[in-house]
Amino acid sequence: MAVNLQAPNELLAVKGVRLAAVHAGIRYKDRNDLVLMELAEGSQVAAAFTLNAFCAAPVTVAREHLKLATPRYLLINAGNANAGTGYPGLVAARQTCADVAKVTGCLANQVLPFSTGVIGQALPVEKVAAALPKALAELDANHWLLAARAIMTTDTVMKAVSKQVTLSSGTITITGMAKGSGMIHPNMATMLAYVATDAKVESSTLQDLLQDVVEASFNSITVDGDTSTNDALVVAATGQSGVEVSGSDVSIFADALREVCLYLAQAIVRDGEGATKFISISVDGARDKEEARVIGQTVASSPLVKTAMFASDPNWGRILAAIGRSPLEALDVSLVSIWLGQTLLIEKGEPAATYREELGQAEMKKAEIPVRIDMGRGSASTVIWTCDFSYDYVKINAEYRS
Repeated sequence: MAVNLQAPNELLAVKGVRLAAVHAGIRYKDRNDLVLMELAEGSQVAAAFTLNAFCAAPVTVAREHLKLATPRYLLINAGNANAGTGYPGLVAARQTCADVAKVTGCLANQVLPFSTGVIGQALPVEKVAAALPKALAELDANHWLLAARAIMTTDTVMKAVSKQVTLSSGTITITGMAKGSGMIHPNMATMLAYVATDAKVESSTLQDLLQDVVEASFNSITVDGDTSTNDALVVAATGQSGVEVSGSDVSIFADALREVCLYLAQAIVRDGEGATKFISISVDGARDKEEARVIGQTVASSPLVKTAMFASDPNWGRILAAIGRSPLEALDVSLVSIWLGQTLLIEKGEPAATYREELGQAEMKKAEIPVRIDMGRGSASTVIWTCDFSYDYVKINAEYRS
């Protein structure tokens, strides 16, 4: 069950974006599993992809197509990752793009394919092709909710959000959706996510903003330490509102985009497979940002820390041990202080005189647990978000293909 996360009841349409969600029967028999997303001509698109060397075929094809043309359509399927499928997988991904081009009249390289689901199985391209005419007929600006539900795999809650921001020359809309629950770990993006705005944004500005936003959101989460083969984040700016993002408006727009992406990233952690706790690891006093991230990620990825969180066991020695094994240069433990919620655990490398087991226990019983670490060796800081490891995580992944 997701931790303090509810599916949205309403999402705002974005001028210049239409979506459709249909049933193709790729793996699921009783739900939609194919999404077609149409972008208005002239839209600017920025994207980031997994750094996993065994990246999925659609990731390879999407990268290729982004270099050749401006995207008009995104095609997303759930239930089959089309990863670990070799050359036939590339042929399949390219064929789905050609099939979209055939029914829409665009060029095949104006289509970006995305897949999520089981690795190592051939994508049934004939089922995708058969469903495309229906998808084209059902394109609608108000189908964000349907699309967000259709891209889910082991997710238990739909993840999507909308935001409106007033800039110098008018109001713009940003709407985003994401899927992700397991195989989540920072290394670009750790899921599939699609964010669209009707603002007019220069291509180079959009790509620069995406990189900054990714680091503060999707690259700052982890569920299980596994970076997927299929991770992708796409941000599209249609320009259909006529409101241009320039000058002082760039920072306002960047903050709004970051807020949307941070919500989606945290929603993934809150819905981590089997999650019962939402955990934030704040690192202060590091020498630089990268050092702070390494410390935070080491603690957040520790199975022993995560299982203690699930058991509500204030076994803070596990946090201490994770910090100690972080690959840091000349770590002076006598400078390190650690808090669990409002409770001080370690003060300057020594057990806090004020600590009592019952105080730690009270903090660990909460559904949302903040951990703060002060390294005492600099001024850099960061936050990493994670969840606990429960019995259900093992069960979900053990039975994933059954």
